[in-house]
Amino acid sequence: MKKQVCSKVLVLICFLYLFVSTEAQNCNPSGKIRGKKPPPGQCNTENDSDCCKQGKLYTTYKCSPPVSSHTKATLTLNSFEAGGDGGGPSECDNQYHSDDESVVALSTGWFNNEKRCLKYINIHGNGKSVKAKVVDECDSTMGCDSDHDYQPPCDNNIVDASKAVWKALGVPESQWGGMDIYWSDADD
Repeated sequence: MKKQVCSKVLVLICFLYLFVSTEAQNCNPSGKIRGKKPPPGQCNTENDSDCCKQGKLYTTYKCSPPVSSHTKATLTLNSFEAGGDGGGPSECDNQYHSDDESVVALSTGWFNNEKRCLKYINIHGNGKSVKAKVVDECDSTMGCDSDHDYQPPCDNNIVDASKAVWKALGVPESQWGGMDIYWSDADD
């Protein structure tokens, strides 16, 4: 009887360990790319965007942290307008979007091979929340080239948002750029 109880407890402990370790899996870097100096006038620094530095190594990711009802992320600022620091048209619809529209780009893992395209997410920060449409990928696997406006790859935990999102969250313009938030998929 004692052996049976011990065996069941051991099986339960092993099961819990596997469950917890699976839930806690991290997204590890997938590689690095070497920065190239942008040609003159080829890196748009609107919204304080970074330009790649010659020879600097930038970490790349093919994944993002797991999505939950309370996914932690960093909110960054992006212009989705023609000529803005977002580069070309949005990947989901091949369109530009007004900075007055609540739209976002998600890091590669969260973008999930376009599975979140044109779907909505809820963003919570600064004591407020806003619903925004996913229109683009914030590429975590590539960067420092003309396709990416000579900007480094995104980190794996980025929600890159239009000015409308920042305004809806009530963040003073002087504080726009980077803010800890959490987000979740919205019920369309």
